[in-house]
Amino acid sequence: MRTPVILIFDVGKTNKKVLVFDQGYRLLTEESVQLPETRDEDGFPCEDVALLTDWVKSSLEKTISRTDIQVQGINFSGYGASFVCVDQTINPVMHLCNYLKPYPSEILAEFYKLNGGIDAFSRATASPSLGNLNSGLQLFSLQKQKPDIFKKIRWALHLPQYLSSIVTNQAVSDMTSIGCHTGLWDFTTNQYHQWVKDYEIDTILPRIHRCNETIPVSLKGQQVPVGIGLHDSSAALIPYLATFHEPFVLLSTGTWNICLNPFNHSPLTIDELQQDCLSYLTFSGKPVKASRLFAGHEHEEQVLALAEKYSVRSEYFLHLTTEGTEEFHFQELPAIAYLDFMKVLVEKQEKAIRLALGDGKATRIFVDGGFSKNEIFMKLLSQRFAGCDVFAAHVAQASALGTALVIHSSWNPNPVPKDLIDLKRVSVNVKTT
Repeated sequence: MRTPVILIFDVGKTNKKVLVFDQGYRLLTEESVQLPETRDEDGFPCEDVALLTDWVKSSLEKTISRTDIQVQGINFSGYGASFVCVDQTINPVMHLCNYLKPYPSEILAEFYKLNGGIDAFSRATASPSLGNLNSGLQLFSLQKQKPDIFKKIRWALHLPQYLSSIVTNQAVSDMTSIGCHTGLWDFTTNQYHQWVKDYEIDTILPRIHRCNETIPVSLKGQQVPVGIGLHDSSAALIPYLATFHEPFVLLSTGTWNICLNPFNHSPLTIDELQQDCLSYLTFSGKPVKASRLFAGHEHEEQVLALAEKYSVRSEYFLHLTTEGTEEFHFQELPAIAYLDFMKVLVEKQEKAIRLALGDGKATRIFVDGGFSKNEIFMKLLSQRFAGCDVFAAHVAQASALGTALVIHSSWNPNPVPKDLIDLKRVSVNVKTT
C-alpha cells in the first residue's frame, strides 16, 4: 500500500531541499543539493533560475513516480527578497537579482526623496533601508535603469510563488513574501504603499491569494492540491503557532539570528528600525515584530580566527561542553577565549531579543537552528533571561514543516499532531565567573 504524503520544496540560498512528510508529519525522506550560480546582466553572481527550474521539475517527476508513496499535496518555501520576473507564459525574462548586489546609490537617494525620506518610508513599510534586500526597490531600479527589460515583464513573482508556478503555471502573490522587508506594503494602511501605485508596479504584481489556498494540478492522472508557496522565515513560525497559544518569542538561528514575536503588534519606531528591527507578515496577514543579528556569520568568522590563533581545529569549539550544570570549568586557553567571545555575542543577542520582546508578556523563548545545539550559547542566554523559560527547540525542518501545515486541510484528513516540537528547558543556574 502506498503511503499518503506531502512533497515540499524548501529552497534556501545555499541548500535546495526536497522533503517528503507522511500524514503524521514524520519526515520520510530528504534530499539536498547545492546548485552553481550564474551571473546576471551586469556580471554579478546570482541564482541560476533555469537550473533551479529544471531541478524542481526533475525532482517532482522522480518523487511522483515512486511506488512506495502517493503524493497528495505539494508546497514550496523559499528565501525572500528575490523576484523572478516573467512574461505572460510564466517564463523568466531576465536573471534573478541577488539581494547581496549593491544598490545604485543615486537611485536609492532619488527613491527616498520621492517617498518622504528614509525614516518615514521605513516606518510605514516596516523595512529598514537595506538596498536590494528591499525587493520592491529592485523593481524601481529596473524601471529606471533598464526600461526595455521592464517592459517585457508581465508578472513579478517572489521566489516562493515562482517555484509554485513551475507546477501550476499560475501567477499569484502571497502575504508572507510581500511582508518580508520588501518596501512594498504599508503596514499603517494594510495595503500596498502609494509608490507601488504611483509607478504602476501594482500592474505587474499578481492578485494576492491566501497562503492556505491550493491550486489543483493533474499529475500522473491524479488531481493534486498545490500550494502557492511561503517565505521561509514566516513558514518556520507556523509549527510554533500551531502548537503554542500562550505568548512566546522564537529565536531562529543560522547565518542570521532572527527573533520573531508574533504577540507584539506595536508599530516600529525609528529607533527600532535603526537597530535592524523590522516586521514580517504571518500567513494570516498579521504583523510580527522581529529583530536581526548577524550572529551565525560572526560566530563562524571568530571560530576560524581562534582556531588559527591557538592551532586547533574548528571542531574543537563546536564540541565544547560544560562540566555539570552549575558552572563552566574551562582551563585551556582556546576554550577560555571562546567563552569570552560568546559572552559578548550573547550580550548582543540579548539586546536584539529585548527589542522584539518590547512590552509584551512573552515569558518563553524558543531557540531553534544551529545555536540551539550550542550548550554555551544556550546557558549564557538563559542566564540573561532569568525571568523567562528558555528552551532549545527541535523541529524537523521547521520551514518545510510549516509549509506543509499551512495547507493541511487540503491533503491531510487527520488532526494536526500535538508533538511537532521537541523542547528542552535550559537551566538558569549558570555561573561564568
